[in-house]
Amino acid sequence: MLSQDVLAHLAEVIESRLPKNGGDADASYVARLLQKGPDAFLKKIGEEATEVVMAAKDADVGGDRHKLVGEVADLWFHCMIALAHYGLKPADVIAELARRAGTSGIEEKALRKAVLRDASDGVEIPTRSPSPKN
Repeated sequence: MLSQDVLAHLAEVIESRLPKNGGDADASYVARLLQKGPDAFLKKIGEEATEVVMAAKDADVGGDRHKLVGEVADLWFHCMIALAHYGLKPADVIAELARRAGTSGIEEKALRKAVLRDASDGVEIPTRSPSPKN
């Protein structure tokens, strides 16, 4: 099975667990996360991202590289739950990656800043929240 097919199939299963599609929170982990709302699955995404970082750092010092694969799979899975909640599919992410193919990360970041600058008529909009000052 092609990777896109695996992602598409998993996305269908996740979508079937959406509350609007009758997902049963008593029988499904995904339905339970979706029923709890964004705070629940976004928290899981943060936890899984941290576990990816830890597994990668371990792999750098001779740890089990397969653990990194497993942690990335967990992260992708929870990101797919977020996509489903917001009415998006893995194909949307793949299309965005395809759109970016051949563009350097430096160029892509500069383009995003230019678009934000143009949209605000010369007032640059921050791309992330500023850190609180102590």
